[in-house]
Amino acid sequence: MSEVYAARRTRLRERCTAGGSAAALVSRPANVRYLAGAAPRGAVLLLGARDDLLLCAGPLEDRPMEGRPDEALSVRTPSGPAGDPAVAATVLAAEQGADSLAVEEHHLTVARHRALRSAAPGLRLTDLGCAVEQLRVVKDEEEISCLRIGAEIADQALGELLESILVGRTERHLALELERRLVDHGADGPAFPTSVGTGPHSGRPGHRPTDRRVEEGDFLSVCLGATYRGYRCEIGRTFVIGSSPADWQIELYDLVFAAQRAGREALAPGAGCRDVDRAARQVLDSAGYAEHLPPLTGHGVGLEIDEDPRLTPSAMGKLDACVPVTVEPGVHLPGRGGVRIDDTLVVRPEADGGPELLTITTKELLAL
Repeated sequence: MSEVYAARRTRLRERCTAGGSAAALVSRPANVRYLAGAAPRGAVLLLGARDDLLLCAGPLEDRPMEGRPDEALSVRTPSGPAGDPAVAATVLAAEQGADSLAVEEHHLTVARHRALRSAAPGLRLTDLGCAVEQLRVVKDEEEISCLRIGAEIADQALGELLESILVGRTERHLALELERRLVDHGADGPAFPTSVGTGPHSGRPGHRPTDRRVEEGDFLSVCLGATYRGYRCEIGRTFVIGSSPADWQIELYDLVFAAQRAGREALAPGAGCRDVDRAARQVLDSAGYAEHLPPLTGHGVGLEIDEDPRLTPSAMGKLDACVPVTVEPGVHLPGRGGVRIDDTLVVRPEADGGPELLTITTKELLAL
């Protein structure tokens, strides 16, 4: 993997050079991991004029982290009373002869930015912007493989839960059991706090599980994800508790399913992000549910669970091949509940079979 990380750093260095900066300081943890192989807590990465360095706030063996740093990188622990790796990196950039340093202003606090200026007054600080996040959008096959394994783990955990008795158990209990099963099957941990919603809570985006117990006749919506080697996927499904769903539950589920299918089918290299959102949204709009829809239909995933691109009505970009995204339309009716169906897919050209579905748990309306 060393050559992979080196190639990523080379691409970033080329962007910095084109922007007039001789060096770059990367401080956002996910970006550090993308370029260095690991992000020990508090670490920053310096792409210097001569050397690339990973600077840590303490001895590497004492720092909590996922992954292992690229062996081609030098690792340093700054000395001094403050020991701020970002300040130390700024001083090193100046010592290496850089006249400018690109920094991630969107990640730095005002106080830390001032500290960098004070540490090397002769060094011009410029904004790196979201250059690393943009590099991260298109995944290589090794990254997609990690997402695929994470999706398999999430599918397995969810499938096992559905085979157990659910009536009478609380949302909180079910969420904790799902997260335990993720780890049992090889995940680093959950990709985000698992959401389980029952009855009037079902279908609510980002619902935090409560002590409400599962009852006969409920909609049960579940949204979970697994992290595998740092990469995070997502799956969401809705079920009915009991043997016979009500007519309104069948109607609402069929609409959300149709919307989700329309969004999935719209995924293709070159497709506009807003067009994918529109394909899913108009199915529910036309049925009169516009006011009950979430603000987005999906988003990118990777080292973070919520990455670019965003599938929203105002999104301006277009999709590329090998970009993993979620498609997750849903409707929540206050006081009644709702439906959410959520998959992680990889954008692929039609010649390669079209979008690759990573999360394969059935989307049939199961009565549990």
